[in-house]
Amino acid sequence: MPDIPDLETAREVLAAQPFSALLGARLTAFGDGAATLELDVRDELRQQYGVLHGGVLGYAADNALTFAAGSVAGAGLITAGFTIDYLRPADGAVLRAHATVVRAGRTRVACRCDLSTVDSNGVETLCAVAQGTIARLS
Repeated sequence: MPDIPDLETAREVLAAQPFSALLGARLTAFGDGAATLELDVRDELRQQYGVLHGGVLGYAADNALTFAAGSVAGAGLITAGFTIDYLRPADGAVLRAHATVVRAGRTRVACRCDLSTVDSNGVETLCAVAQGTIARLS
């Protein structure tokens, strides 16, 4: 049985990622086959049309997928691949990526992720969906 980290340990892992620190990402939920990653939407993360850059959504999906996998498979994981479908422009106060494990196998963990923006009134709007496969390194 793998050593499954708790929320606080998972937050320490996230904090050790320089790019995640640059974006101001935070892990708000972790455990039981799921993880939620959030970051504040700010002007530096927008593209020329004023909405959140798709690369930021891709980052959030990638990390949320991997943390969800880690909640059942432990450490020593890396993204093997993922796809993302952008459903609508992402604009709001917060980007929320919520990922869940679909199936945890011996060498791979399949996960899916919903990416939503949350406005200043707390209204959540789905803007992208992703699915990915996370590989165990050992």
